[in-house]
Amino acid sequence: MIDLHTHSLFSDGELLPSELVRRALVIGCQAVAITDHADSSNLDWVIPRVVQVCRDLNPHWQVRAIPGVELTHIPLDLISPLTVRARSLGAQIVLVHGETVVEPVPPGTNQRAIAAGVDILAHPGLITEEEVVLAREKGVFLEITARKGHSLTNGHVARLAKKVGTSLVLNTDTHAPDDLISQDYALKIALGAGLTNEDFERMQENAWKILDRMS
Repeated sequence: MIDLHTHSLFSDGELLPSELVRRALVIGCQAVAITDHADSSNLDWVIPRVVQVCRDLNPHWQVRAIPGVELTHIPLDLISPLTVRARSLGAQIVLVHGETVVEPVPPGTNQRAIAAGVDILAHPGLITEEEVVLAREKGVFLEITARKGHSLTNGHVARLAKKVGTSLVLNTDTHAPDDLISQDYALKIALGAGLTNEDFERMQENAWKILDRMS
């Protein structure tokens, strides 16, 4: 299991980054990204600390800790510059909090995030087919999520992604210890979204592709 969307107490998660990574290791994760919520108010504070803790942990534990960020509920015109800023601060993976149906995300966020070339568009809700096509063209991965509420539209995202050939990844959006899942449970999430065992294997391969392009 590779989980590229988790939160520590640096934003609204419950765990120290070290405990989050340790728990991910114990349940069998090979890599975990710490992607705390950020906007222009805390970007400069969060990312350097996540970078440091990942640097500290990686020599000691057999799980790869990846510094990242989830840009969340920000004005559309700030998505692209904050993506650039996040990467300059050391974020190796940039997510944008997509237009989930359970939160008042600004309309147009999905399109702007994809156009900005983020790595993953998290829980993109009722994303349009045109946006899914754009994600394929821009190399942006769409998320199938294990997170309650956000997962309501997994089937919609999966169906459109398969239709047009856009790459998917499966993440937990972990905020609490019980949010972390095993690979077997992740498969159940994928099957519940109407995907197949082969699709799930492909999502795991896609996660490795994201890791490879960090090298």
